[in-house]
Amino acid sequence: MNTKLKKPELLAPARDWPTLITAIEAGADAVYFGVGKLNMRMKAGNFKVEELPEIVNYCRERNVDAHLTLNTIVYENEAEDVETIVRAAKEAGITLVICWDPSVIMACKSSGVNFCISTQASVSNPESAKFYKMMGASRIVPARECSLPQIRSIREKAGIEVEAFIHGAMCVAVSGRCFMSLDAFGKSANRGECYQPCRREYKIVDETKEIEFVLGEDYVMSPKDLSTIGFIDLLIEAGIDSFKIEGRKRSPEYVKKVVGAYRRAIDAYFEGGLTSELKIELENDLAEVYNRGLSDGFYFGVPGDESFARSYGSKATTTKIYAGKVLNYFDKAKAVFVKLEAEPLQKGDKIYIIGPTTGTVELNIQEMVVDEQEVDAAEKSSEVTFVCAQKVRRNDKVYKVVSA
Repeated sequence: MNTKLKKPELLAPARDWPTLITAIEAGADAVYFGVGKLNMRMKAGNFKVEELPEIVNYCRERNVDAHLTLNTIVYENEAEDVETIVRAAKEAGITLVICWDPSVIMACKSSGVNFCISTQASVSNPESAKFYKMMGASRIVPARECSLPQIRSIREKAGIEVEAFIHGAMCVAVSGRCFMSLDAFGKSANRGECYQPCRREYKIVDETKEIEFVLGEDYVMSPKDLSTIGFIDLLIEAGIDSFKIEGRKRSPEYVKKVVGAYRRAIDAYFEGGLTSELKIELENDLAEVYNRGLSDGFYFGVPGDESFARSYGSKATTTKIYAGKVLNYFDKAKAVFVKLEAEPLQKGDKIYIIGPTTGTVELNIQEMVVDEQEVDAAEKSSEVTFVCAQKVRRNDKVYKVVSA
């Protein structure tokens, strides 16, 4: 451990209020999100421009920075939208706008808004980084295809902050600049509308259409997800300023698990406790939530065939199923009263309680009470009370976590 190193910022995704609250409670130093238009996750839900002051105030009260994504390509007829959003970001006090289209850069410069260059710009060398620094950028996100030595060189030679992805989905195209979805479905990945046709299984059919072959058993265009928990110490020692988690379309429990794991890893490093045993524990935690299999990405060079998924969908070791909803929470007793609408529960079950102002609460049920009697199990349609140390709210949803 190098005691002179600066602790990196942990930057988490947020698609809505539950994920934003969850990210902050899990230990994020900053959150990034979109506001409906002109961001690379148009299907993530996103916030409204009018919510920016509330979001920034909520973050500021918790010493968390707020980063706004304006990272798609922009057409001429959207110039007014850009000005409106950037002006609103300035007035609300957004920390950084993440962008790469020159029209957004110019709007940020004219409004005096700090901006970060998105990975969409494919910054792959120090000279490119110097160019954007000259344009006024305070930070860049290198191309996803850069190795760790390349990232270190860009940061040192350009003298600019670097934000690098440490976990989440990867794209088969260079820095996500893909036209496959646009060609197949008329939905452009560069406009945040990707239908992810690369995640599908394909067949080879001859011209007579009499013979066809499934393209092996592999999803050859579907990369595994990036995971750096096993070598997070190397990224810290490279001096990377911000550790970015991909996942603005992911669930609240995904955000909780991933942010929480990397928070523990970073803190443990600076406390001298990042052991091999802890890394394995955190890797197991990360495997519980959505993933397509995990890989090192490009950090140690161009990945081989092992970096591609072997089947469709998630490889998560657990999944959640809806059990019921919160009827009441008792502050003094630190207990929650739940209506089991869809699933039974029993002692020892792991659950999530998720709500728009609660975020995500994870707990294991130790004791249960039904009709004032302590029980080992509660049937579907019953009303049950159990201890919950963190405050939850009426109508929050209760999910049972089960093996996948």
